Amino acid sequence: MSSNGGPGVAGDKHLASAFRVDPASGGLTPHGEPQALPSRPIHTSVDKSGEYLLTAYNDPSNVTVHRIKSDGTLGEAVGQPGKPDAGIYGHQVRTTPGNQTAILVSRGNNAAGGKAEDPGALKLYAFKDGALTNLASVAPGNGLGFGPRHLDFHPTQPWVFVSIERQNKLYVYQLQPDGALARDPTFIKDTLADPANEKPAQGAGPIHVHPNGRFVYVTNRNQGEVDADGKKVFNGGENNVAVFAIDEKTGEPKLIQTIEGHGIHLRTFGIDPSGKLLVATSIRPMPLRDGKTLTTGIMVYRIGGDGRLEFVRKYDVDTAKGQQFWSGMVTLG
Repeated sequence: MSSNGGPGVAGDKHLASAFRVDPASGGLTPHGEPQALPSRPIHTSVDKSGEYLLTAYNDPSNVTVHRIKSDGTLGEAVGQPGKPDAGIYGHQVRTTPGNQTAILVSRGNNAAGGKAEDPGALKLYAFKDGALTNLASVAPGNGLGFGPRHLDFHPTQPWVFVSIERQNKLYVYQLQPDGALARDPTFIKDTLADPANEKPAQGAGPIHVHPNGRFVYVTNRNQGEVDADGKKVFNGGENNVAVFAIDEKTGEPKLIQTIEGHGIHLRTFGIDPSGKLLVATSIRPMPLRDGKTLTTGIMVYRIGGDGRLEFVRKYDVDTAKGQQFWSGMVTLG
């Protein structure tokens, strides 16, 4: 499944499409008719039954559900019993492991340009037959100072790991048997290697739990600029991958490594299904203070038995015609 629509240029059509693997070439070809979306999508996921496609939107914040037909093609949007409470700046939507609930991660926004901060939240919905029913809004206090971006679930334990983009934190929540979340996080950890030296425009990125459940990975990303000799150059913030070991009894994450990202603004990354490789991507090139330019790229890391990463190589990517915005890895059977 995929969605498209670009950066919201006037006149763009926003569509959700299904694809299938061509057995001859191994490439992807369209499968069935695309479905129209109400606005620019920012994240999609498939529920645990494989019967529904959930889509999150950031502006305006929203979530929709489409049926997936038995042949894998996309069907019509599911009519909702009421308007989902989508918060501000939705960024990811996932169903919980038991499929009883769905969670929309709504990031909020920092205060800027004389505009006050918008609060963030985790919006919970009861999920049944594709229908979303408002259940709860989970956020510390009133959601100010809380800017979640993405979450991931532990494969066997009731632990939910949330990257807090705007505050450079990792929160851990307990998942309840009915699919609800505890109101308060069990653990709060810094993602930065040097939290005391945080640069402007710093933010936490996506988050993935290792398939074996022993480690969790988060990217730190920055594309802030400063003036140097009349030129705009990188401000020296953190672009790296933070590695946490997970306590098998409590779920507490412990930072064991931050490894250089070799790129500017590590927006996305993925772990291969075998759990042996992690691949991160940067979004844009940028001049450095020493006169060199750090290129956009795809960075490959080997995952050791202790969860730590070893840098393998970087593949440069030409982004002259557009940003490298999304990446991931899937198994093609």
